[in-house]
Amino acid sequence: MNRFFAFLSAVSAALLTVSASAGAAETVTRFDAPGRGSGNLVIASVTDLDFMRPLISAFQQSNPGVAVTYIEDTSNNLDASVKRACADRVFYADLVISSSIAQQVGLVNGGCARVIGSPVLSSLPDWAQWRGELIGLTYEPAVMIYNKEAFAEDGPPQSRFDLIDLMRQSGKLTGRIATYDIEESGVGYLFAFQDSTEASTWGRLIEGFGRNNVATFCCSSEVIDRVADGRAFIGYNVLGSYALSRAESDPRIGVILPSDYTLVLARAGYIPREARDAAAARAFLELALSAQGRAILDGETRLLTPLSGPAALARSSDGGEPALRPIPLSPALLVSLDRAKRARFLSQWRKSVTPPKR
Repeated sequence: MNRFFAFLSAVSAALLTVSASAGAAETVTRFDAPGRGSGNLVIASVTDLDFMRPLISAFQQSNPGVAVTYIEDTSNNLDASVKRACADRVFYADLVISSSIAQQVGLVNGGCARVIGSPVLSSLPDWAQWRGELIGLTYEPAVMIYNKEAFAEDGPPQSRFDLIDLMRQSGKLTGRIATYDIEESGVGYLFAFQDSTEASTWGRLIEGFGRNNVATFCCSSEVIDRVADGRAFIGYNVLGSYALSRAESDPRIGVILPSDYTLVLARAGYIPREARDAAAARAFLELALSAQGRAILDGETRLLTPLSGPAALARSSDGGEPALRPIPLSPALLVSLDRAKRARFLSQWRKSVTPPKR
């Protein structure tokens, strides 16, 4: 695999970024230890580095002898990499963090994780942890975003019912809706599958998507960019952390926590069975859920935490009081990974939703 290397410097850390060959999304960034020491914590994640950088910096302040290697990839690619490493019983990372929580539960259920063994678990609600091996670090809603100029007169839809009505009543949204490509995005697939089980609106919703030529993308950033510049008027099921963070600096974007219900996921982390530095991985998880870590995650990144998220989200929506529905970390998520069910679900999606060629 062809790779190129670029040396960057930030504060006292030297960053080495490795971009994989064309078509791959993986990047690897190294933060050298700011102090003396030979430790190296390897984190594999789908979270944008800009969102994790403050947490990494705080970790290294408390652990100056530990370098951090951050592997960033798409959810499906990351799942394939860690699954392969688990099957081969080889090292890949000391800590795996992903928003595609069904895949995370699948890996833990397959024996790929070790017990975390930390008192921090006692502070979490039951839905945000499983078997003492997988814990939820964030509190991120699936939101609708909208272009404010496009809805300056009538206001945006506040629920799925409103969105369905708008898709039926006018041609305003034809070619102007963006969402995840659920075949490429693990979190996009998770949200879509949860929608299909949570609401009676699912069939009408994807029918409306198809009729209005929905555009699909791998990542939240692409959907947000499209809504911001007006190529799309509505972004559906976007990760709220990215949307809320962007909206704070971009006045073109509004954020809606749907009033009928708002799914919430906890970006989940586990320590792989073959971890080389489980102690450092455990310390990172403990930091994320400490008072210092919560202040970071509740701040400009807007990742929030299971401990502070509900109150914070109640203040964040452009609409009324959100009906928050956290997705539990539990074996129930494995249903969405069943091959036959996944094939049927994707077949229904393809038949109803035919994205336009871009």
